[in-house]
Amino acid sequence: MLIVLFLGIASQAQSKKWTLKECVDYALKNNISIKQTELDAETTAIGKKAAIGNFLPNLNANASHSWNIGLNQNITTGLLENQTTQFTSAGLNSNITIYNGLQNQNKLRKANLSNIAAQYQLSKMKDDISLNVANAYLQILFNKENLKVQNEQLTYDTKQQKKSEELVAAGMVARGDLLDVKATVALDKQKVIAAENTLFISKLSLAQLLQIEDFQTFDVADVDYEAKPSETMLETPENIVKKALQERVELKIAKANLEIAEKDVKIAKGAYQPSLTGFYSFSSRVSYADRIVGFEQSATNPTAVIGQVEGTGQNVIQPNFTTVLGKPLPFFDQFSRNKGHNFGVQLNIPILNGFSARNNVDRYKIALERAKTNEKQAILDLERNVYTAITNAKVALNAYDAAVAAFDARKEAFNYAKEKYAVGMMNSFDFTQSQTLYTNAQSEVLRTKYDYIFKVKIVEFYFGIPIIEK
Repeated sequence: MLIVLFLGIASQAQSKKWTLKECVDYALKNNISIKQTELDAETTAIGKKAAIGNFLPNLNANASHSWNIGLNQNITTGLLENQTTQFTSAGLNSNITIYNGLQNQNKLRKANLSNIAAQYQLSKMKDDISLNVANAYLQILFNKENLKVQNEQLTYDTKQQKKSEELVAAGMVARGDLLDVKATVALDKQKVIAAENTLFISKLSLAQLLQIEDFQTFDVADVDYEAKPSETMLETPENIVKKALQERVELKIAKANLEIAEKDVKIAKGAYQPSLTGFYSFSSRVSYADRIVGFEQSATNPTAVIGQVEGTGQNVIQPNFTTVLGKPLPFFDQFSRNKGHNFGVQLNIPILNGFSARNNVDRYKIALERAKTNEKQAILDLERNVYTAITNAKVALNAYDAAVAAFDARKEAFNYAKEKYAVGMMNSFDFTQSQTLYTNAQSEVLRTKYDYIFKVKIVEFYFGIPIIEK
């Protein structure tokens, strides 16, 4: 039962035929280029968080424990002694930027603009992928239709071959005509094989664009798109260009990049101004050495002469005390007694820094001019692309109309040739030529049809109409 169910699912998966909307939606979720652009957008979002973090104070804690072995100062007596002591210290420090030439504010504004530009770039990438998918999809449909034409031609010529063989056997047609027909059938088979290969390659291209690994069974739905007139083509080129200048993300990206360049200049100029920083630190320490708990008169040398009275020469004696050492205070008692605070503000005034600030400003000014030029170039490129798309669509329509007219004429000529060939008034070579022209005319109609459909899609795309209606 499970095997039957599995085979049924596998058969259904192999027979699935993708619609254009399914292809576009799948590509927007799985295309590698889109995923990379999404990662770029996530990176800019992190940059915004970093810009917000510049407004927050820094806060860091530190702690250490050390052993001092050998000659070092006894912090209890102040004397240098050979001893082994231990110390524990801990601290907390913080600082915050109060003013730095509005650099933090401009960095945040730049981060917001970078985030917007990244979203525009992602939108543009999705539009480009959608166009590529639509083009690849229509190419598959054309190749399918072309394969049908070639197969129909092969079927017809195969029937003609059988009929010619019968006529040759009956002595009604020369054997040379049969050889011409056989050559035509062989040529038809070559065309069918070439059309099959072209169809397979076009499916492979779309499958790779969609990041589908099982391209062997990939196929699209057979949809008969009509080469119908587009309302967008009735608009004047000036209106289409005006709409494109308002809607297309290419210009929005260029404008966002220009604003980013302006913010870079302001950030660089902020280095000219003084900066004011507030700081605070807290520290404490704990010693594990013995401490002085009192004094007592020395038993071995209870007094000491510290001088004499002038005139009498009498010695001045004072008691000779020695320190009484005890165990160190408890850890937290020492930590509380030894704590200290340090806080204030620091003002930094840039005077001479190797022209680094000035060079940065000049560098970003050049980048700003480049961004202005890029914006102007983006406008020119968009206008040129729109006019080119409109011209291409008009040319494609004229080519399609001409192909249809040529096909109608070739069809009548071929029907007339069939009548003449049937009564022996036309040899097989001339008949084959007429038939080849008729087949080529069919293929040309299909080619110009799908070419026109795609090029109209491009014009509609610039006019703000999505590739796939939601």
